[in-house]
Amino acid sequence: MASLNALDLRLLLAARTRGHGPLRDRVALTYSRAGEHAACWLALGAGGALLDARRRGRWCSGVGAVAAAYGANYAVKLAVRRRRPRLDGLPALSPVVSSLSFPSAHATTSFAAARAYRGLVPAPALYAAAGLFALSRPYLGVHYPSDVVAGALLGTALAGVWTARVGTPAAGCARCR
Repeated sequence: MASLNALDLRLLLAARTRGHGPLRDRVALTYSRAGEHAACWLALGAGGALLDARRRGRWCSGVGAVAAAYGANYAVKLAVRRRRPRLDGLPALSPVVSSLSFPSAHATTSFAAARAYRGLVPAPALYAAAGLFALSRPYLGVHYPSDVVAGALLGTALAGVWTARVGTPAAGCARCR
């Protein structure tokens, strides 16, 4: 376990010290903020449901999967209670809403969205966006790399179960039927 923690710290340090510059930092921060509370993914699903009547049920199911992933992520954070990273001389470049780090909610909701919305939006675009959200978090110094890997796995698994069990139209979504 100590060697995994050491690797996590080395990878975090590399993410926090390589490839940085004022413009890159601003772009990463702006992009990352779009993922706060899964806002961009929920907006994508709501917009899809409003504009794509033929596939409204699938869009609503995707929104449900993202929301469920966000809730599950918070439950895991409370159970694990891992503190956010602190690197001497390298403060985080982004504000955070919680002091808890594991797993990354950005990664969880982004990969849940990529899994849930695939077939509605080209999968490569969804997974590229999700990957960038995940990578932005160690880059900004607010998550360990293992936080984002765990979040990506959790989000993918939850959305897979959600779409298999709930399907479409989303349960309880009368407007989606």
